[in-house]
Amino acid sequence: MRILLPTGASTEPQVKRAAAGYDADVVVTGEIASFLTPHALRMLLKGKTYDCVIISGMCTASFEQVERETGVPIFRGPRHAADLELVLPLLETTELSRSIPADDFLAARKVEQALHRIHEQEKNAVPDFIIRGVKIGGDSRMKVLAEIMDAHKCGDIRRLVHQYLVSGADIVDLGFGFDAVPEDVSRVFSLLSETDAPLAVDTQDPSLIRAALGRADIILSLQETNIPVIGKEIAKAGAAAVVVPGNSSLVKNISLAKKAGIRCIIADPLLQPVGSGFVSSLGRFKKTGCPLFFGAGNVVELFDADSIGMNALLSGIAAEAGASVIFTSEHSDKTQGSIREMRRATEMMVLAQGRPYPKDLGLDLLVLKEKRRRREPPLDFITSRPARPMPDQITYDPKGNFRIGIEGDQIVAVIHKKAVRGRRWQDVLYSIISQGDVSLLDHAGYLGRELFKAELAIRYGRSFEQDGEF
Repeated sequence: MRILLPTGASTEPQVKRAAAGYDADVVVTGEIASFLTPHALRMLLKGKTYDCVIISGMCTASFEQVERETGVPIFRGPRHAADLELVLPLLETTELSRSIPADDFLAARKVEQALHRIHEQEKNAVPDFIIRGVKIGGDSRMKVLAEIMDAHKCGDIRRLVHQYLVSGADIVDLGFGFDAVPEDVSRVFSLLSETDAPLAVDTQDPSLIRAALGRADIILSLQETNIPVIGKEIAKAGAAAVVVPGNSSLVKNISLAKKAGIRCIIADPLLQPVGSGFVSSLGRFKKTGCPLFFGAGNVVELFDADSIGMNALLSGIAAEAGASVIFTSEHSDKTQGSIREMRRATEMMVLAQGRPYPKDLGLDLLVLKEKRRRREPPLDFITSRPARPMPDQITYDPKGNFRIGIEGDQIVAVIHKKAVRGRRWQDVLYSIISQGDVSLLDHAGYLGRELFKAELAIRYGRSFEQDGEF
């Protein structure tokens, strides 16, 4: 395969190293590879024969007309020349995209293949039992159970349950505090009568459990004090149950539940928070003849650290412990996003089966840190001067000042009671400039900074404060 690799002067050494051993012509078209124009490429192809052209993934021009005229496929390479060595070996088996940079295109394909593998494995899995179409135990994927505390006080329970399911929860657990009464439980579950997904109820109060039995698929926190009272009714309703140790051992309470006629049992050995016996509690995760429940949510809620890495690691520990259901929650601001994180982590555990470690799976939970830092060529300049401090005195733009905020997944910039909305900071800034609402360069620079901060706040689920640190 003969390849044309147009590049810039600054990245020529990297491109040549990547192209070594291939039938490839590396041609410098200017200082910056992304500035390649259709006309320049047309001239490069004139009188030459190539099987394909790989242009920089940073190019924004359209090369469709050049491809039609020459008949030579023109593909987008990676954004960074350093990644080209990863792309070239794939050309014999993979057709790159004409519009999407190769790194994005290949990453998307890898994700697609990984998700297909997870789907196929789950389809063929043999579970211990099935609840509303969701496989529990056996060799099925570890299921994510997400909790809503004080469900009877939730303003729009249907919306929140739907949100949790869309985020990746397999089961939604409705918790009811000591101030709840049976009528509260009945009302909440009646509001969710049309929900197809499995629902659980979390209370040790037999009267509240009884009120949930018309719709609840799983009863949490059964132990020796409530099994004799409500166990047979749970069995008659056909609900599953999560059994905990209580004052008796877990094995004894499982035996009590079986004697009451409960057929589908999940065993919860009770995972303790870090600092309160976390490691020793892991020793209780032993085979009981029932699928195991792993309470990761309490560990994350009671640890002031970012939830992403904690959820990933806890999911890995749960997988090694043989857990079938993993519990998570989003009770606090710091744990927002935990459902999505935990679902991704359980999927990674499926892909990690048969591997020595969960790396290079096609799916990951890398958000802030990079898996591999790129080494860009050094900047080329002759002279330099130190930056001058910006004066403390502010010169206000005669066009007026903007108030910037976020609403949902959109950035909002308001001036004179008129708002510009968008998901990308550059779109909002371009609209502001196009409308003539900014006249000073330093004001435009300031707006770019604040709008980008707003986009980052949305991306990472943080609060945004104009002129603040984030």
